[in-house]
Amino acid sequence: MEEVRIPNRATYSPVSLTDVIVAAPLVSRLLLGATLPGRVLQLAALGAYAGSVMKDWARRQSVRKIDFLREFGADVYRFEPMPEDARRQEVRILVERLNDGYVPGRIRRRELARLVDWHLTDYIAGITGQRVRTSTQVRGFMLAQLFFPFAVGACDVLSGDIALFRDTGVFEPHVIAHEFCHRKGYLKELEAQALAYLALAASGEPLLVQSALCERLHRDLRVLAGDDARRFQVLVERSGLRRELARAFLAFRPEPGTLLGPVASFMRSAYDARMRLTGQNGLSDYDFGFTSFLYTFERSTTARQAPPPAGTVWARS
Repeated sequence: MEEVRIPNRATYSPVSLTDVIVAAPLVSRLLLGATLPGRVLQLAALGAYAGSVMKDWARRQSVRKIDFLREFGADVYRFEPMPEDARRQEVRILVERLNDGYVPGRIRRRELARLVDWHLTDYIAGITGQRVRTSTQVRGFMLAQLFFPFAVGACDVLSGDIALFRDTGVFEPHVIAHEFCHRKGYLKELEAQALAYLALAASGEPLLVQSALCERLHRDLRVLAGDDARRFQVLVERSGLRRELARAFLAFRPEPGTLLGPVASFMRSAYDARMRLTGQNGLSDYDFGFTSFLYTFERSTTARQAPPPAGTVWARS
């Protein structure tokens, strides 16, 4: 099978080169009272960053991207909006499936990232006939965390640098897979959500399948709750989800405090606008779009791909 290797050299730097470029002059000024050392460090980081980005860009030109509409019968622009009654039924099905197949335990992040990448690469290759090899490095911090307090992770789509901002428990395999989709060139959030879910659901690894189903259930509940955090909590508590998973759902996305609340609200609106400017539907692609995409795919009579048995909720009509 054809193989494309994207170097992602910036991801192997001890610290994020993006952070160095942004912060070096300020830190130098604060610590040394001078900007020259910071400027020198900034220029060095910029050169390394630019070199890495150019090599990655050149390699990505050889990547064959998935045609979502042809393969799955839906894409970012064309999917059947999921009816509320169907969504509530899906919640009941997913809760039952997660309770029956609960998998305790964790895998260390480094090993988990390698496992997730292997399955994601294999899943994409099964469709395109091409293995896209990328870095499996994941950071624990990037400055983006300060600007996007509502996010659980981030990916610099130019350099492929990825960070997870905190422990995300049962959701971590899906969060990593989502960011790795960006690293492999799938920049739209709905595409990353869908590919991450489908790869994990098809993996046959109980811990990864559980994460995929948890993500799908979480997004269903967020759509039903709207922007009401209290409503989301009530839905989780009344869902019948086993206690260990219910705690994970409530801890996954805590509401920002009084200080960060206005910042999170402003940045969420700004990010929504950025998504729309790049040909997406806004933040709704993470939950309403994602779950509606899966609903359409699993009921499609035109999709070339078959939904993974471990993740299928709706039988094809």
